[in-house]
Amino acid sequence: MKACVFTLGCKMNEVESASLMRGLEERGYEVTDVLGEADLYLLNTCAVTKEAERKSRQAVTRMRRFNPLAPIVVCGCASEHSAEAFAGREGVTVVAGAMRKDKILELLDGRGIFHETETAFCELPAPKRNKTRAFLRIEDGCNNFCSYCLIPYLRGRTRSRSAESILSEAMACGAKEVVLTGIDISSYRDGDMDLGDLLVALKDVPARIRLGSLEEGVVTEEFLEKAKAAGNVCPHFHLSLQSGSTAVLRAMNRHYTREQYLAACGKIYEYFPDAAITTDIIAGFPTETEEDFLQSLSIIGEAGFARVHAFPFSAREGTAAAKLCDLPAEVKKERTARLLAAGKNAEQNYIRRFLGRRLTALFEEDGGYTENYIRVYAESANEGGMYEVRPLKPYHDGAYAEIIKEIK
Repeated sequence: MKACVFTLGCKMNEVESASLMRGLEERGYEVTDVLGEADLYLLNTCAVTKEAERKSRQAVTRMRRFNPLAPIVVCGCASEHSAEAFAGREGVTVVAGAMRKDKILELLDGRGIFHETETAFCELPAPKRNKTRAFLRIEDGCNNFCSYCLIPYLRGRTRSRSAESILSEAMACGAKEVVLTGIDISSYRDGDMDLGDLLVALKDVPARIRLGSLEEGVVTEEFLEKAKAAGNVCPHFHLSLQSGSTAVLRAMNRHYTREQYLAACGKIYEYFPDAAITTDIIAGFPTETEEDFLQSLSIIGEAGFARVHAFPFSAREGTAAAKLCDLPAEVKKERTARLLAAGKNAEQNYIRRFLGRRLTALFEEDGGYTENYIRVYAESANEGGMYEVRPLKPYHDGAYAEIIKEIK
């Protein structure tokens, strides 16, 4: 029996799907994450935008083309948001939501809609690893309620995994890099232990530790001291921005100002001078004026970003921002393009700083990533290999590098 686990959306979804793949293998299935012919389909959906939700529904149609007789089990944020939109589609036997994914494997032979809530972190099997890095769930849910985002309504309130469970999986995974992931890992708490304490607890893991997306409020001197003291934390901080305008941040219900965000970046550079700070910026939020937008554009250079992910605002029904008057599509498209261009220029400037310097890169199938998240390409690098490299020149989306030596 062959099962296909198909995933849309965020890294958290990918990690959860990898855990479900491991669970299916333990039940005797041959498992793939590539959409094709199978005897069972498990669809993990996304609802971060209307387009993501539409693609989630389309995936059901694509699955039926490969095998119209195979049952389709749907879970994730889109099915949490609109269960009936999936339950009524031919071939779908089970519709679960975004929570209690540990129950999904028990529902494979069931029929109907099954939605449950969570009050504690939901443990899943250790993810099936398809790449050289291990992604490790440490938290789920969100308490922030940004005015444009549905996720707190779909994933529920923040819930943290025990440090003991995290450490056990990290020590056993055998990866050379462990990426801590969640919906809002900045809110991590296990008793009196916060995210900085967790990094210290992971200091003896024989792998480098990379952090997932962070919020401005977590960047304190205490946190940075702990990250530095751990010794194996990558100098890469994805610090979510969303807008460079304090007025827009207030309308987004983001709990910091432009000045506070830039101060957080400054703190990071004090402790990690070579740090890569990467970010997300929304273009064309409904209240964004041209002056507001120019503040988003200028902060790219002021913060010294190493990479920028920019995307147009997408109204989500059920959020406060959806009640506001949307900007014209052409305005959002034009602003997104300008942000991406500025972000690309900032990325190239950051890469140039490291040409000729020695860095450590972990290689995947096509290129690798340095500790500070520069994409590098080198001849004779093996997938899964860790190498000391010297970037020589800009190349594709990163840099061409020479290998100095392999790190065992």
